[in-house]
Amino acid sequence: METLETVDMAELILESHELSMMINHSREVSEYLTAKRRMEQDEEAQRLLTLFEQKKAQYEDVQRFGKYHPDYDHISKEVRQLKRAIEMLDSVQQFKRAEGNLDMLLYQVGRTIADAVSDSIKVPSNNPFLEAKSSGCGTGGSCGCSTKKTS
Repeated sequence: METLETVDMAELILESHELSMMINHSREVSEYLTAKRRMEQDEEAQRLLTLFEQKKAQYEDVQRFGKYHPDYDHISKEVRQLKRAIEMLDSVQQFKRAEGNLDMLLYQVGRTIADAVSDSIKVPSNNPFLEAKSSGCGTGGSCGCSTKKTS
């Protein structure tokens, strides 16, 4: 004899599987995967990313001594220039845009599920404005904001 809890849990598992399938077949996931593939096939992007990783390792080494290291300014400037060059590539911009759209979809799904359970559940996001908006500033009100929601 099945209990009501077992039936509810089975239904919840089936519905969560259906939701994950809907997300996996969404326009946002499709655009993200396409943009990722394009960026991975972009020879210039891959060349710059490889170079950036090398310069980043040098930068981390120089960071141990900070501005007192003789190559600090030079390597810091090279890292910033490489980062800017990478961000200017069309394939990288398209990937970042698609990644942001997918992140927003996942946040909205998570927010909807959390709100169905309780208003006080925090939902992580890569967008600090969404997190602050949905759950107060995150400091428990120590900044002077009110963490209480008014109805």
